[in-house]
Amino acid sequence: MSDDLKKFRAQIDRIDDDLLKLFNERAKLAQQIGHAKGNSAVLRPEREAQVLQRLQAANTGPLGNAAVAQLFTEVMSHCRALEAPLTIAYLGPQGTFTEAAALKRFGAATQGQPCATIDEVFQAVESGAAHYGVVPVENSTEGAVGRTLDLLLNSSLNICGEVLLQVHQCLMSNESDLSLVRKVYSHPQSFGQCQSWLHAHLPHVERVTASSNADAARLAAEESFAAAIGGAQAAEHFRLKVLAANIEDDARNTTRFLVIGKQEVAPSGRDRTSLVMSAANRPGAVHDLLVPLAQNGVSMTKLESRPSRAGLWEYVFYVDIEGHQADAKVAAALGQLKQIAAFVKVLGSYPVAV
Repeated sequence: MSDDLKKFRAQIDRIDDDLLKLFNERAKLAQQIGHAKGNSAVLRPEREAQVLQRLQAANTGPLGNAAVAQLFTEVMSHCRALEAPLTIAYLGPQGTFTEAAALKRFGAATQGQPCATIDEVFQAVESGAAHYGVVPVENSTEGAVGRTLDLLLNSSLNICGEVLLQVHQCLMSNESDLSLVRKVYSHPQSFGQCQSWLHAHLPHVERVTASSNADAARLAAEESFAAAIGGAQAAEHFRLKVLAANIEDDARNTTRFLVIGKQEVAPSGRDRTSLVMSAANRPGAVHDLLVPLAQNGVSMTKLESRPSRAGLWEYVFYVDIEGHQADAKVAAALGQLKQIAAFVKVLGSYPVAV
């Protein structure tokens, strides 16, 4: 071993010793804060968002901001768990992209609770069986997840956060060659995200829908000449070979997930507010709903319509706007909306995903 290499390794050892000491000092402070809060919420989403935003702004590299966020998310996760691990319900089973989103947001020092359906995630949080839930709400290729939107309309839960996860799809199988595949399992959203690749490489193979990508991987693991589309974590969990990686049609393919809970989140300084509303049945009513936002200088980032289920051809509109409902401009806009809309429900204000 060269003298230079020994010197560098000695420096790394010293830094690691310093990091260990600092991590434990941070953990002790986190414990003290937990004791000071008493019975109040263990998780403060706005505070954690501020920590990550500040660290990313101060980051000079060579670590990228995503790596910084991941490292400190895990630090905060393990510090939180010294008091009591959070239970996080998510759309399962193990190996789904929703589980990956839950880990990205809350870190590994949590108790995951996989649920068979999005409905069950909501029920777990509403009943108190889980502290928070993570559910998919939209994909950049395939659009909105209607069931999540429908449940938000009628649930008493709040949106407490969001997670953006870049989704890379793999084709996985027990077989070792693509030519042996006769059937492909996947969730309908993933089939939609990989249409061009499937048409080009497996045009005549039977496609069978599954309740999730992880369930698709489970089914493929039980059969010969079958494959599944899903994430690399599902392939690893079910011990399948990855026959083709990154088969999504759009390399920027991203899914947005929502964190749901009973908590109302305080402003972080960089927030988003989600609401649902309906318009009176008269000409220009939808236009009138947007006027308060424009008049108060509130930027709208999303507008999605869904059948209201209250009557034939009646719709509700899901809207995302920049800012927190406690911000003066947003509060003024919401006040005006409540005067003119047939129905308005604020689904939650929460930090923008870092």
